[in-house]
Amino acid sequence: MKKTLLLATALMLAVTASAQRKEVLLETTEGNIRIALYDETPIHRDNFVKLVKEQTYDSLLFHRVIRDFMIQAGDLKSKHAEPGQRLGSGELNYTLEPEFRLPQLFHKRGAVCAAREGDRTNPEQRSGACQFYIVWGKRYSDMAIGKMQERLDEKTGGRVQLTPEMIETYKTVGGTPWLDGQYTVFGEVVEGLDVVDKIQQSATDDFNRPYTDIRILHATVVK
Repeated sequence: MKKTLLLATALMLAVTASAQRKEVLLETTEGNIRIALYDETPIHRDNFVKLVKEQTYDSLLFHRVIRDFMIQAGDLKSKHAEPGQRLGSGELNYTLEPEFRLPQLFHKRGAVCAAREGDRTNPEQRSGACQFYIVWGKRYSDMAIGKMQERLDEKTGGRVQLTPEMIETYKTVGGTPWLDGQYTVFGEVVEGLDVVDKIQQSATDDFNRPYTDIRILHATVVK
C-alpha cells in the first residue's frame, strides 16, 4: 500500500512539473508549432523565452532545411534576406554554457536544440544565442544503432552511451543520435510535428535554404 501511494505521488509530481513547463508557439507560413521548454536546461529556457518576448524570431526564416535530418531557424540576417542569399551567420554577440542532460534529454524526433559553432572554433561546445533547430531524423535498426554508438565513441571518447530507453526511441520514433552529448537539447515539439515534417521535405538550394521562403510569422510565450 505504501509503495502504491509513493508511486502515485511521484506520478502526480511528474504531471504537475510537465504542466508547469514554459511553452512557446511558433506561427509559421506552413502552420503552427508548439514547443515545450525543459526546466532541466534553465539557461537555454530563459534565453529562448527572453528572445521570444523581445520578438526576435518574428519574420525570421527557416533558413537551413535538410530532409531526414532537421529544420533550422533564428538567423537574424534572414528577416530581409534576398532570394538565394546564403544564410547562417546571423547571431547575437554572446553564447550560452552547454547544458547536456543525458540520458534524459536527447535528439529524438521533435527535439528542439541550440545551434552552435563547430568544435574547431568552439571547443567548449557553447551554444549560439538565437539559432535553433528542430530534429526530424529517421528511425534506426539495431545494426544502425550499433554504428551510431561507434560514431559517438569516436567523437566523444566514449563519454556518450546510448541507453536502452534512448535506443528504443531511436528505433520507434526516430531522431539524430550522433549529435547526443554535443549540442544542447532544451525543448520538444508538443504540437505541430506534422508541420515540421512538411518543412523538412521542402526543396532546397545547394546551401540547404528552401527555394520558397518558410517564415516564422510570430512567436509567443503561451504558457
